[in-house]
Amino acid sequence: MKKLMLAMALVTAVVIGAKAQVLYRISGNGLDKESYVIGTHHLAPVSFADSIAGLKEAFAETTQVYGEIDMADMMKPEKLMEMQKAMMLGDGKTLTTLLDEGQQAKLNIVLRNLMGADLTNPMVKSQLDALTPKALLMQLTMIMNLKSNPNFDISNSFDGYFQKLAQQEGKPVKGFETMEFQTETLYKGSTMERQTEQLICFCDNYDYMQNVTERLTKAYFAQDLKEIKNLVEEKLNTACDATEEENNRLIYDRNRNWLAMMPLIMRQTPTFFAVGAAHLVGDKGVLAGLRKAGYTVESVK
Repeated sequence: MKKLMLAMALVTAVVIGAKAQVLYRISGNGLDKESYVIGTHHLAPVSFADSIAGLKEAFAETTQVYGEIDMADMMKPEKLMEMQKAMMLGDGKTLTTLLDEGQQAKLNIVLRNLMGADLTNPMVKSQLDALTPKALLMQLTMIMNLKSNPNFDISNSFDGYFQKLAQQEGKPVKGFETMEFQTETLYKGSTMERQTEQLICFCDNYDYMQNVTERLTKAYFAQDLKEIKNLVEEKLNTACDATEEENNRLIYDRNRNWLAMMPLIMRQTPTFFAVGAAHLVGDKGVLAGLRKAGYTVESVK
């Protein structure tokens, strides 16, 4: 589904395959040793790792971990400040001056549903009014996902788990992308008009988005790839669907960049790749790209 939730890149799907699996072995095409790639759900609890067949063995067989980004680098104060700056409207602008009365009314309904208060509350307004529509949308999406994943510890993410484990074992941790690249991609890639449109689309389709979030979460924990595939291909057939340009910028261009890097990485040392599972799915996904490049890619059972 090229819908808003997927386009925001904080809600992920899982990979498509013959079996319900999220962990894959990469071999052949001149590799001396096997590498592995796992599709993650950014808000899955760390305990879910115990449910993935062959995960401990795969991790033990590799000598470094690659994520979308090196999360330790992401947490550096100067990097966080740069991202925070990108999330702000600036120049004295606010959401309440950017949105008309009707749009504010729609947003307030969603805020009350998710937070129990809206922009008429001075504390809420002070926290949210300076955010860009994209930044607020991502925050609302996060809150919706947290409600769907009550066991999730925001300080101990599923993606970060593999990087922390690698550090504990003395394995190098690297990222495909820099914090600067992700900040530019996530927060600066669309006009203010488009950001506003997507925020209001989320408000207009709140019940649908909530239902999709719950179905995605349920499917991921069940490793039900067929159901996830159905969700990925579903559309609203409105302006709320991500455009081709948006999908390329947020998913497919990044897939191509990673696929260009992976051969050299894997030749140098067996690697455990952990990336958002939406990047693995479909004909333009990482799994299909690896197979087209001549690698054998098999689900780990």
